[in-house]
Amino acid sequence: MVTRQPIVSILGHVDHGKTSLLDKIRGTGVASRESGGITQHIGASEMPLDSIRDICGPLMKGKNFSVPGLLFIDTPGHHAFSTLRARGGALADIAVLVVDITEGFKPQTKEALSILRKNRTPFVVAANKVDKIHNWQSAPGGIFSLNVKNQTPAVIGRLEDAVYTVIGQLTENGISSADRIDRVTDFTKAVAVVPCSAHTGEGIPELLLTLVGLAQKFLEKDLATNLEAPARGTVLEVKDERGLGLTIDAIIYDGHIRAGDTVVIGALGEPKVTRVKGLFKPKPKDEMRDHREPFSPVKEVVAAAGVKLLAQDLEGVLAGAPLVVASPETLEDIKRELASEVTINIQTEEKGVFIKADTLGSLEALASECRDKKIPISRAAVGDLSRRDVIDAQNIQDPLRKVVLAFNVKILPDAKDMLANKETDVPLFHSDIIYHLLDEYEAWIKSKTVDLDATRRLNHTFPGKFNILPNHVFRMAKPAIVGVRILGGRIRTGQKILRDDGRVVGEIKSIRRGEETVPEAKSGEEVAIAIDDVTIGRQMEVGPVYYIDMTAGDAKMFRREHADWLNFDEKEILQQISAIKQKEDRFWGM
Repeated sequence: MVTRQPIVSILGHVDHGKTSLLDKIRGTGVASRESGGITQHIGASEMPLDSIRDICGPLMKGKNFSVPGLLFIDTPGHHAFSTLRARGGALADIAVLVVDITEGFKPQTKEALSILRKNRTPFVVAANKVDKIHNWQSAPGGIFSLNVKNQTPAVIGRLEDAVYTVIGQLTENGISSADRIDRVTDFTKAVAVVPCSAHTGEGIPELLLTLVGLAQKFLEKDLATNLEAPARGTVLEVKDERGLGLTIDAIIYDGHIRAGDTVVIGALGEPKVTRVKGLFKPKPKDEMRDHREPFSPVKEVVAAAGVKLLAQDLEGVLAGAPLVVASPETLEDIKRELASEVTINIQTEEKGVFIKADTLGSLEALASECRDKKIPISRAAVGDLSRRDVIDAQNIQDPLRKVVLAFNVKILPDAKDMLANKETDVPLFHSDIIYHLLDEYEAWIKSKTVDLDATRRLNHTFPGKFNILPNHVFRMAKPAIVGVRILGGRIRTGQKILRDDGRVVGEIKSIRRGEETVPEAKSGEEVAIAIDDVTIGRQMEVGPVYYIDMTAGDAKMFRREHADWLNFDEKEILQQISAIKQKEDRFWGM
């Protein structure tokens, strides 16, 4: 058994400098070459202990470490952290949560912290961009705890405000104890906040020393690996490489893998069983996804390491899926194990939303956030969004759940055309940030609920009463046309009229407000109405109060379920209508 290098995941909000910080540590320029400066793919790079010693300088003087270095994983988003799993837990042994010290927490910061807490992953906060604090005197590559002593009192005050804003936000998000790195006395009880700069390199020595020290002191047992054991790993990405075909970028976190080994890899449907045709490793400090030098072909790889694996039949392999070296004796057991690991095990209900994500891990992360927000799920799937998915969502009965929440997936052309041509009324919520996705959905629910309430109200008869205005009889019959004042509640076209003796007469054919025909008139309005099946002077007269006829079911509904739909006047009119109706049926509307 030997101590392997710990796997360190870098998380944080977009543009807060995750890749730039790694670039400074490695001496690379990955961030400058990425599309829009945003990480698109998961990357991995090894940082040997000797290189860490060179950066830390006097901070590591006289200290001995058995940890051989650090294996950094840079992800395109916090959700990828959930994608990367090892034996049912988080792949990362430790994490760096990158926060822009001048901006504090952002949505992705909160989401990343939530995932770290759920996985119980120890982490350090890299409070990046300390050089952006007004009048900060930078010490390129320097030790923060020494350079802070060279700042003016005003600058130190600004630093303290920024650091304690970050600490306060950690507290608000469930971290009970955190402090600036030079004030932490017990790393088992407090999260270290390391002010640093990806631009100047200041504070990076403390950041690296903290990571190595935490791994050495608290994770040494977890880092023990048997180099002779069959390898276990996690797929980072499946790539189509020119001249090679489909390849896998993976992290080997336990044991060893050799060219020629049989491997079982998680995939959609049955796990893939294939033979390793070739293994390739990046140079130390080189980035797997954007390497400066060609990968080196190797005969074997031992944990923990990033590796490119060449093999046949990789179609359908999932990012985040497990990879295990198998022998003839263990093959069937490993196939069963991996089949269970890539099975979607998300609790569903009959009435719920349809969720879709790019990987199993990110689907689980989305499902977890849905559960926290009490959003039921009727179907969950991995992969790009297709027309078939939209059709499936169309069958969801609940109008508030007949939606698709699509997280970090591509919208296939057939689905895109269907949505663009309005062939469906299924709303699509699509984002690469879970918080944005769910916030947009919840805002839509509020708006949709108002619309549904309005529609439901149209299906019920509300209490209302009116009288015919003197000198405003324009036609006596066929239909009668009269001017009326709405004394309370509302009247609508198609409603029957109730007299105070309980007799139902006529039906409102139309309502006019000036030159405009309207479907409804409310309390206080004076409008002209046309009434079928009555003659003014016989069934109706000028002067008396007339009511809108209601069903007993509507009266009961207003009393028991939707009393909040009625204002004070409408409730009073409902009582008056009930009193008229109950002369014939004492239990009417009860």
